[in-house]
Amino acid sequence: MIAPAMIDPQRFREIMASFPSGVVVLTAFGHDSLPRGLTVSAFCAVSLEPPLALACIDKSSNTLPAVQHTGGFTANILAAGREQLARRMATKVADKFDAIGWRRPESPIGGPILDDDCAAYAVCTLRDTIEAGDHWILIGLVTEGSHRDGVSPMIFSRRGYG
Repeated sequence: MIAPAMIDPQRFREIMASFPSGVVVLTAFGHDSLPRGLTVSAFCAVSLEPPLALACIDKSSNTLPAVQHTGGFTANILAAGREQLARRMATKVADKFDAIGWRRPESPIGGPILDDDCAAYAVCTLRDTIEAGDHWILIGLVTEGSHRDGVSPMIFSRRGYG
């Protein structure tokens, strides 16, 4: 059987950029108990019973070892207007959490909760990890979470925030 031709990576990126998504800062604590985090746009509900959510994370992410260490993560769904935070968390700088307010979740498996910067959050116990190309799909059992009434989530589409 002949393998199908693949689309050019740049064209694929352009197509996928046309699909609007929420903006999530995925967080966890490292072996040193310090917070780690990164911005992801691939986050969604998987199941209501049990409550499962998934996030996709690059294999080279500095946050991935922290997720593996704690066995879970927190998905902070950013509030509208938090573009600067989204951009900061998309970098590999070591001091991402300096001057950012956060708190620990009730559970030891989650990462920092960014109360002042998110419209909602979900703390997840890592249930499954699936390899998918240059990313890992993390499936988490949601064990804790909340949303803020009247706070709109940020949207990302075509490389811009709205």
